[in-house]
Amino acid sequence: MFAPEVLGPTVDVLADLAGTGRALEFAIGTGRVGLALAARGVPVAGVELSPHMLAELRAKTAAGAPAVEVVEGDMATTRVDGEFSLVYLVFNTITNLLEQDEQVECFVNAARHLAPGGAFLVEVGLPELQWLPPGESARPFDVSPDHLGFDTYDLVACRLTSHHVRFGPDGTASRFASHHRYAWPAEYDLMARIAGLRLESRWSGWDRAEFTAASRSHVSIWRGTR
Repeated sequence: MFAPEVLGPTVDVLADLAGTGRALEFAIGTGRVGLALAARGVPVAGVELSPHMLAELRAKTAAGAPAVEVVEGDMATTRVDGEFSLVYLVFNTITNLLEQDEQVECFVNAARHLAPGGAFLVEVGLPELQWLPPGESARPFDVSPDHLGFDTYDLVACRLTSHHVRFGPDGTASRFASHHRYAWPAEYDLMARIAGLRLESRWSGWDRAEFTAASRSHVSIWRGTR
C-alpha cells in the first residue's frame, strides 16, 4: 500500500481536489496517505479513533515527517476546527461504521467541515455478492501458503466479515477477523443528499477510470450545495 504506483495516484487526486485549501482525513491511521499529501504542500488534519495508531503517526512526525494536526475521536462525530476544501476517507474505512445511522452521521460530519464548494471523497470496495452461488455466504479472496483469506456475508444486515488465517514458518496459525457494513453506491448517494451533498464524479479507481457494472470498487466525490 506504500508503493509509489499505489500511493502516487491517490495523492495526485487528493492534491488536485484540495487545491490551495486544507484537507481533512477521517481515520488517518498512521498517516500512510495523510503524510504523503502533506509532503505535497497541502495542509492536512486528521481524525483517528485508535490511540495506538495516533502514537505511531506522532512518532513519524517527531522523526521528521511533515506535521499534521490530529484529533483523537470518532469520524462520525468528532469536530476539527476550521473549514476544509477536501474531506476524505480511503481504503474501505467507511465500512468500519457498522450501522447505517453511523455512516449517515459520517457524511453529515464531513459536510459540516467543508468550505463552500468543498468536496467529500470516499474510496470503498463493492460487495462481491454476484459471485456467490445461491445459498452460499462465503467467498475466498486469497489462498496462499502463508495466508487464507475469505469474506462472509450477512445479506440481511448488510454486514461483511473479513477472515484472515496466517501460517507461521513453524506451522502455527493465527486468526484475525474484521467486521464491516457494506453499501451500494446509490445508498452512499442518498447519505450524501441527507448531508446536503451531491455526486460530482465516480470512478473505478484512483486512475479515474470509468465506473462500470464490472467495477469492484469506486472512488466517489460529492460536493456541497451551499
